[in-house]
Amino acid sequence: MLTPQVTNGNADGSAHPYVGLMVALDATGEPLWRCSGTLISPTLFLTAGHCTEAPAARATIWFSENVDAGIPGNGYPFQGEVSGTVYTHPDFNSAAFYLHDLGVVVLDTAMDPANGTYGQLPGLGVLDGYATRRGLQNATVTAVGYGLQASSVNGKKDSADRIRLNAVLDIVDLNGTVGIPAGTSVMVSGNHHTGGTCFGDSGGPMFLGDTNIVVAVTSFGLNLNCAGVGGGYRVDQSDDLGWLATF
Repeated sequence: MLTPQVTNGNADGSAHPYVGLMVALDATGEPLWRCSGTLISPTLFLTAGHCTEAPAARATIWFSENVDAGIPGNGYPFQGEVSGTVYTHPDFNSAAFYLHDLGVVVLDTAMDPANGTYGQLPGLGVLDGYATRRGLQNATVTAVGYGLQASSVNGKKDSADRIRLNAVLDIVDLNGTVGIPAGTSVMVSGNHHTGGTCFGDSGGPMFLGDTNIVVAVTSFGLNLNCAGVGGGYRVDQSDDLGWLATF
């Protein structure tokens, strides 16, 4: 399973200034990988567990819509607008990351989004009601993230790197997939017309409809071409909400 990125999306502009691009750093300050995530309070940035797992020790974050345009003056990839310490869901296991794929960055200093709004945590089991809706009519999430627009089997990747994009995606399944039990993931649509997910955007939010409620974080894809459905790790589970409450 592959970590994904918003593809064929819309330029996000000022729509979600509380969604940022993070670079994980090891204990010596060397960059490891990049992900997306959501500021859910002045000092808490929500992302995926496989974005915060060891050897990551710290993370540094940018909230600009176009991080690429600011390089090298914005300090990428070593020093962002704010930095913090990473924590990973206590039940996370890299061999089955999709089961507890949640992490946070606790920021060193408070950060206020440009519009004064933060991402909001969901209520317990808010997606369960959608699982029983016939055909999941009109059930959508808005995926937001930074990164590549496409990938192919031979590794060739397209442009639009480190730019915040969004795409409205249909919820197509809540019953799990091969190796992933029901209740832990949400499968969403992916095509050239409405957008989808691809490499590099793990941890980015999947907002419920057009709200700021983060029902899932972008977690995995199912093929090398970033085609077809993508997967998000559900945040509306009791163990996740309980763990997040400790912060």
